[in-house]
Amino acid sequence: MGAIRTTLALLLFAGPLAWAPLRAAELIDIKVERDGDRYILESNIRFMVDQQSLYAVIINYDRFEEMSSIFIDTYNLEPGPDGKPRFYTLMEGCVVIFCKQFERYGYLETTPYDEVIAKIDPDTSDFRYSWERWQFTPEPEGTVLMRYQFEMEPGFWVPPIIGPYMIRRTLREGGIDAVDRIERIAQEVAAAGE
Repeated sequence: MGAIRTTLALLLFAGPLAWAPLRAAELIDIKVERDGDRYILESNIRFMVDQQSLYAVIINYDRFEEMSSIFIDTYNLEPGPDGKPRFYTLMEGCVVIFCKQFERYGYLETTPYDEVIAKIDPDTSDFRYSWERWQFTPEPEGTVLMRYQFEMEPGFWVPPIIGPYMIRRTLREGGIDAVDRIERIAQEVAAAGE
């Protein structure tokens, strides 16, 4: 009888924890720098998902709004004449009380399951330059290491003193915030067999 009570007490106390993953996504490092007008973010993240599911999330702009609160509207566009996947994002950033929305139209270059590169069309975007790369490396323990690189030059006015600081802070906090969300979406994709 004592063993049953102990087991019930443990289940009541640890029950919710027993169904949680043993390890979650792990942000190994993140670095944000500024070089003139260009902002550069680099990070390495370990995910507890399979490589194919993680890749599927990154090429699906229809779900980017779920990754970060900076995204207001995102979706996949019809492929271009060259067959490359295309995307649209509407983002919002704020400096103190001044908020602005920014659009990006671009295309993807993909190496299935290993790498995704996103480039924008500066003629139809609010950026002079924007380039992103996700590289996926499977690890022996069933995790995936994702290296993420992002470079951008705003095509809009940035307040000279506070603006660069706020952009760096937003990039850093947005990257940290996205880690668990990306893993959750990838786990959903894996469970659904997409």
